[in-house]
Amino acid sequence: MKIACWSGPRNISTALMRSWSSRSNIFVSDEPLYAYYLKEKQLKHPMYKEIIDHYPTNYEDIITSLTSEIPHSKEHWYQKHMAHHLIDSINIDWIKNFENCILIRHPKDVINSYIKKNTLNHVNELGYPQQYKIMRYLNSIGKKLIVIDSTILLNDPKKILSQWCSSIDLEFDISMLKWEKGNHPQDGIWWKHWYDNVIATTHFQKFSANQSELDKKYQSIYDEALDYYNKLYYFAER
Repeated sequence: MKIACWSGPRNISTALMRSWSSRSNIFVSDEPLYAYYLKEKQLKHPMYKEIIDHYPTNYEDIITSLTSEIPHSKEHWYQKHMAHHLIDSINIDWIKNFENCILIRHPKDVINSYIKKNTLNHVNELGYPQQYKIMRYLNSIGKKLIVIDSTILLNDPKKILSQWCSSIDLEFDISMLKWEKGNHPQDGIWWKHWYDNVIATTHFQKFSANQSELDKKYQSIYDEALDYYNKLYYFAER
């Protein structure tokens, strides 16, 4: 079984990758489309040169790899994806044979976190439009998916993870609730810059309370993101 989790930035996607990698029968991939995204968009993210040099950047080659046999003789393959890395979100028929999850977080919290480390110019950088397109595509072909809101998951990880596993006919494993501290072998080389919080954890932790008001210059992006978020949230596991 191949499992694809489609997240936006500043969410719990890395903690979820930790959770799934705790299962002995799971192979994990960390943002396999990141180098392609950086090269195509000509973005100068931290370590962008090393990332582009280190990982495949040809879209077709990457998809061929992601849809091939599961590596290292594992039973299942969990792929952590950023939805905004799908630059061409029209030609995504390769995901139809995956068990897909859409991971969402309220856009006010995402934006306030995102702008601490990034410049925000467009809603596409937050992944909400791409997540909605993924949901629409899967619905159009009658393929089931699961939508998970990170705040709901963090309030009861065992319940939501159990529901996720059940939805794909996989037995829940209690090992998914804890992991080893530090960086992990499957982490992308960008962990040094982006994973400063998660490498200190051993289990799911609730978001720190953030009462910051939204900067007015992001209002239009927020409004558009919120519309997509609400459409996705309607289907979120409870």
